[in-house]
Amino acid sequence: MTTSTDGALTPSPRAEIGVIGGSGFYSFLADAERVSITTPFGDPSDDVVIGDLEGRRVAFLARHGRGHRFPPHRVNYRANLWALRSVGVRQVLAPCAVGSLKPEHGPGTIVVPDQVVDRTWGRDHTVYDGIGPVVHVAFSDPYCPRGRQVAINAVRASGDMVVDGGTLVVINGPRFSSSAESRWHQQAGWTVVGMTGMPEASIARELAMCFTTIALVTDHDAGVGGGEAVTHAEVLRVFARSIDGLKAVLRSAVALMPPAEDDASATCSCRRSLDGLTLPIILPT
Repeated sequence: MTTSTDGALTPSPRAEIGVIGGSGFYSFLADAERVSITTPFGDPSDDVVIGDLEGRRVAFLARHGRGHRFPPHRVNYRANLWALRSVGVRQVLAPCAVGSLKPEHGPGTIVVPDQVVDRTWGRDHTVYDGIGPVVHVAFSDPYCPRGRQVAINAVRASGDMVVDGGTLVVINGPRFSSSAESRWHQQAGWTVVGMTGMPEASIARELAMCFTTIALVTDHDAGVGGGEAVTHAEVLRVFARSIDGLKAVLRSAVALMPPAEDDASATCSCRRSLDGLTLPIILPT
């Protein structure tokens, strides 16, 4: 529910697809409405903005808030995902900026990972925290297979090359990796490194939401291919240069996404992740 200017409660607008990204994505929603939501875990990073895109109802949430005010380790991932589910979202697209751990994947490359390694700490990693029976959800395949295929097809439709699969290693940030850490990540065979992919993906699974990461390479990580150290300025420069292409990919992905009521969507393993479990809280519907 939302509160109108006269204090009356009105039904919240609904959306079927959620996009978590930077504030640069606000402008691509038509007839957008800003909705303020409070969750059991506090306020999300920003208001949820709901509007039309490619004939679909889409809810957008700025991961770091307006003005990029929350660093990666301070983002309220639990509140963000809860807020999206509370307006009806069950399919989430989560673009993010990453560093490449492979010399062949240079700036501008789009990677749709199929695995994740979580090296974060100090973040709230579960919505089921000390409030009843323990809840364990399966996470062997962290990303939605249907969402991943849609994202891959969307990148190809845009004419860009896409890396199908790979491992995203998530570090705590906000600093970049040392050269030794980067070599460790490379030797482990991982593909890209970022700061926001976890616990975003695992919380989505705890809420029975389909979740797909679309990773835009903005730089080679420290020492990859003999390159120089990563700088924040360079990351921002490449991201700004690539933002229009990433928006085109998201538009295409939204258009290609199967409807929520589609039988296969309803029976997706992500959506069934809580089947047979006793939950200590009532999830938003």
